Amino acid sequence: MPTRVYLIRHGITVDANQRRYKGQIEVPLSDEGIKQAERLAEFILKRDAPPVSRIFCSDMGRAVKTAETIGQPLGITPVPLKGFRERHFGAWEGMTFDEIKAAYPKEFTSWAGDPLNFSPVGGESTMDVSLRTLPVFYGLVKDRGEQTTAVVAHGGVNRIILCDILGIPLTHIFRVEQDFACLNIIDFYDGVPVVKLMNYVPELCHHA
Repeated sequence: MPTRVYLIRHGITVDANQRRYKGQIEVPLSDEGIKQAERLAEFILKRDAPPVSRIFCSDMGRAVKTAETIGQPLGITPVPLKGFRERHFGAWEGMTFDEIKAAYPKEFTSWAGDPLNFSPVGGESTMDVSLRTLPVFYGLVKDRGEQTTAVVAHGGVNRIILCDILGIPLTHIFRVEQDFACLNIIDFYDGVPVVKLMNYVPELCHHA
């Protein structure tokens, strides 16, 4: 049996429809976000694979709440890890795309030209997040035998992990979709990762 990882994005947050770059601003789950986490827990409980034995998550509230909701019926207390935090957008945090473009035109042009390496003032680049996230992720799954681990993080963090596993350059990071409360399943065979499922949202697929 492989080492299995459930890589999960947190549930939808309050005011998510405003499409602001929240980054490391604390924003709570909405009522629907909690329901999404409950549906994920139900789905995971029904899986035939070895049951989840450990849950790790970003230390940000929306990820912690999602992880706690998933862990409760499993009898597992999640372990928060700073390495799984969402990207810090610095001076751009809390702003919409249009607001950034208007307030920081030069920086916006630099970002559009090199989104991998550019970082807003006081913030992180995609490469910065990659360098702090990937060692933590691979450290969790190394030599874990047949254990199944759940990791609850953020859209940007999950995209980075999946791009690395699939060999996709980070310049193409937004070719990988990560909806709120989505589930990705990754099996490691002697350390070699195989993506078994990606961006699965149980509430949507019930009606497909």
